[in-house]
Amino acid sequence: MDATTATDRSALIQRLTDTARELRIMDIEMLAEAGSGHPGGTLSAAEMIAALFFHTLRLRPDEPDWPDRDRFVLSKGHCIPIVYAAMAKLGFFEEKELMTLRKLGTRLQGHPDRRLLPGIEASTGSLGQGLSVAAGMAVAGKLDDADWRVFCMLGDGEIQAGQVWEAALFAPRHGLDNLVAILDHNQVQQTGKVAETVPIEPIAAKWSAFNWHVREIDGHDMAQVLDGLEEAQAVTGKPTIIVSHTVKGKGVSWMELDHAWHGKAPDPEQAERALAEIRGEA
Repeated sequence: MDATTATDRSALIQRLTDTARELRIMDIEMLAEAGSGHPGGTLSAAEMIAALFFHTLRLRPDEPDWPDRDRFVLSKGHCIPIVYAAMAKLGFFEEKELMTLRKLGTRLQGHPDRRLLPGIEASTGSLGQGLSVAAGMAVAGKLDDADWRVFCMLGDGEIQAGQVWEAALFAPRHGLDNLVAILDHNQVQQTGKVAETVPIEPIAAKWSAFNWHVREIDGHDMAQVLDGLEEAQAVTGKPTIIVSHTVKGKGVSWMELDHAWHGKAPDPEQAERALAEIRGEA
């Protein structure tokens, strides 16, 4: 890598790292205003969502149904607020609408609803189903000889569901190299640690045995996030899964790895403390 390329790469990493921090701020503000939601799993996904929406995905916010767009399916649908934040920053809708999260009549439901909000590809929230939806989209892309890709983010507690593994068997059988799964492996689910509930390890070996290309990354290291996404798009003949090792509640010290913050919004005082930490003011 020459000096100019290295400088450009460094600038991209810094820009996306800053964007991830901004998404975390917007996320906490939304949840506090709503008085409900899921901070733990939204905060853990910030770097990946920043990289996807502000670098990797081919999207047209002013033309959300653009036929050649890449598709993104959030299988862990309860973590949609961080995606709403990214969509608003990109211009899918005005940022002020973020403050309507979970309110009566809003387009920004607590789980994504494709009927209400242009730019949402799949209505999700019933855990374990998103990868099947994404695989179906990828098959459609293959049949149409299209060059767009499908990206699907799953939670680590979610993949305890059997339907995930049916889709995991299906995708390699059909050579879906246009499908990229992303496992937000943040270690904690609703009731406690994943490893103490239904252990999923050795997770990389399992997906490899199902004939997926597997890449493990530190999901809070933007350079590794970008490398993983770029590697995934170069794979041919089989689908890819990026096992993104993250920390539930990342960025707010007293939320990190605490299952109590799976589905509880911060109150106003807690939100101010959280925002101060994320901004580096605490």
